[in-house]
Amino acid sequence: MKLKIEINGDIGKEEVVAVYRANGWSSAEKPDKLLAALRHSDNLVTARIDGRLVGIGNAISDGHLVVYYPHMLVDPAYHGQGIGRKMMNSMMSIYQGFHQQMLTSDKNAVGFYQALGFSRAGNTESMWIYEGQDH
Repeated sequence: MKLKIEINGDIGKEEVVAVYRANGWSSAEKPDKLLAALRHSDNLVTARIDGRLVGIGNAISDGHLVVYYPHMLVDPAYHGQGIGRKMMNSMMSIYQGFHQQMLTSDKNAVGFYQALGFSRAGNTESMWIYEGQDH
């Protein structure tokens, strides 16, 4: 079992949708928009085991001060193996020294992100207009 973490590697629609569906994310139901969004991100990180996509995440940034990590997913069959940590470390190394590195975490992932150095953003509250059903 060989893990490969790659920045801005090639992705295919079917494999991406499979990872999103495995995690129950509603964006899997909009595959063309999902692929376009991922491919047009500032950076994209993928994790593959023996060539199979098992993790994917992206970053949106102004290139100087702020980066936002909107998606970070690992196939649940591979949770707990350090794949997400390696993916995030790869992305965070690109944006090292930025004034703000931001994300919105699902409740069950808060501890994971805290272990990477993230903390609640002061007295802020997450807000959105959301068309999905999965949160």
